[in-house]
Amino acid sequence: MPDARPAALPLLDRAEVGGRLRQVRKARQMTLKQLSELSGVPVSTLSKMELAQVSVSYEKLAAAARALNVDIAHLFRASGAVAEAVAAPVTVVVDSLPAAAGYSTGTYDYHPIAGAFPERRMTPAYARIIARERGQFDDFIRHPGQEFAVVLSGRVRIEFETGEAVSIGPQETAYFDSQVGHIYLSESEDGGDAHVMVVMTER
Repeated sequence: MPDARPAALPLLDRAEVGGRLRQVRKARQMTLKQLSELSGVPVSTLSKMELAQVSVSYEKLAAAARALNVDIAHLFRASGAVAEAVAAPVTVVVDSLPAAAGYSTGTYDYHPIAGAFPERRMTPAYARIIARERGQFDDFIRHPGQEFAVVLSGRVRIEFETGEAVSIGPQETAYFDSQVGHIYLSESEDGGDAHVMVVMTER
């Protein structure tokens, strides 16, 4: 079977993502305290995110994006005027995975895809799973909705705060309630990373 792993993909640095977060917040005329109250992310953490002093999980970035009423993929786009979401008669958006900007948390690299689709209801992303041990995470990751994952290459173990766990390999899938705390760990041979496509929905 051909290797399904993409070549090295572009990663935005923390300053770019933090600057974009600050730009969107300012455009919404929202203080850090207001954003904290709406998102549940502490003011100190939001401040560190904006100042590029810390890498944060998808969970916290997604919570901030929801509170700002913006698609998380918007935080990965080039800086510019913050446009409001406008319904448009779009049938299909085609993306190139090698061109998808991403973000590294230290445990995962993840790259949102199809962010240009207006009012999209799913959040697809490519992820490289780096972490191999539970101790590499401060806590389990939780966010509203459901999640679907398919392994492109390597092997992935998904552990849940309930004590349950599943191990899946290439072309195998998992579908679960993402409100239940979960983490992805690479079980790939020779200490390598695993590569997955994930689709998340808040419904």
